[in-house]
Amino acid sequence: MTETPEPAKAPTLQYRIDGPDDAPVLVLGPSLGTTWHMWDRQIPELAGTWRIVRFDLPGHGGAPAHPAVSVSELADRLIATLDELGVRRFGYAGSAIGAAVGADLALRHPQRLASLALIAASARFGTADEFRQRGVVVRSNGMDPMARSAPERWFTPAYAAAQPAIVEWAVQMVRTTDPGCYIAACEALAAFDIRADLARIGVPTLVLAGAEDRVTGPGDARTLVAGVPDARLAVVPGAAHLAPVEQPAAVTDLLVHHFSTAWHETLPAIPVPPAPPVAAASPSPQTLHVPVPMAAEPVPAPAPEVPGRPDPYEQGMKLRREVLGDARVDAETAEADGFTGDFQELATRYAWGEVWARDGLDRRTRAVVALSALVAGGHLDEVAAHTRAALRAGLTPDEIREVLLQTSVYCGLPAAGAAFRAAAAVIREETTPQH
Repeated sequence: MTETPEPAKAPTLQYRIDGPDDAPVLVLGPSLGTTWHMWDRQIPELAGTWRIVRFDLPGHGGAPAHPAVSVSELADRLIATLDELGVRRFGYAGSAIGAAVGADLALRHPQRLASLALIAASARFGTADEFRQRGVVVRSNGMDPMARSAPERWFTPAYAAAQPAIVEWAVQMVRTTDPGCYIAACEALAAFDIRADLARIGVPTLVLAGAEDRVTGPGDARTLVAGVPDARLAVVPGAAHLAPVEQPAAVTDLLVHHFSTAWHETLPAIPVPPAPPVAAASPSPQTLHVPVPMAAEPVPAPAPEVPGRPDPYEQGMKLRREVLGDARVDAETAEADGFTGDFQELATRYAWGEVWARDGLDRRTRAVVALSALVAGGHLDEVAAHTRAALRAGLTPDEIREVLLQTSVYCGLPAAGAAFRAAAAVIREETTPQH
């Protein structure tokens, strides 16, 4: 008799615990490119009341380099880690991708969460194209471009100038991150989009943003607060993307107040600090806290199941955007009219939803086939788009060069020469770090 193998358990995450063993558990999630040390300044005060569990993302801070391809997979790994620790209920605060993990937990594991804080968060982080291009830069140049640009993204100019040691710490933290895990995290953020799901987040939620955050600023925070039924907003002046590092006292005070007053189960006796005052015209960085209670929005009823083979259009559009990028697909679909609209629908449904969605080849191989076929067919106007797609599917510039050299033998030097020119322009654009 053949035994059915048990499903593989999700890998666990590297973690550190501070605080009393018998205290309620508060989990702190890091930002992309950081380690659990981004929370060091919060620990002395938080660990007096809570048992703090901090974790590292895969390949960050010396953690095992097992890439996670989605935010949900990161959340599953965290749940597996907490299960091993015997933790069932917990509060959660996360920054950036760590906040995305917290939102995913609230949507898929609401019974585990007692309260939630989302810092430097968004319902959708930028555009998918931006994160996939960042992955191309890392694949082509290593982590150095991301490391050198981190201080500009993370800190205000005044703070960066005044704190050179912390700036160097940030640079080294990013530089030592595993490139493959960083690229996978970029892909996870590219696919993350919970705009339609915000009303289903049912735990008390603090949304905290740095007033000068140019990555996920107050606008993103207000979108979250408008969509999450039980959410409050806090905007911290004098802080950019990494507010827990730049304004540690302000962030700590806000977290203490939130988790002391908005917890879905009875805690041991915890002194509740007074609520920080509402922002004035010239607020202090230590006291800004703007509560914005929102009424719950109705949750849409699930669509009825339709028997039979599912329409491949939706999957096709998802793949088309992942491979070619939002900008390209938006331009193509925007040009569709009564004459060309049917063709665009056919291409999405069958080329992408039927063929590209098949399991027989991985996406890298399909990118090689597509490039070769375009050169062979003389469709050189499409080479640039599929060169970009090949880079974002994981091919390196050297591998693309070899593909085009191979096509030159079978398709002719003029066709390959034109393809090289088109591909070279895209490779220069895609692999040059953006500032």
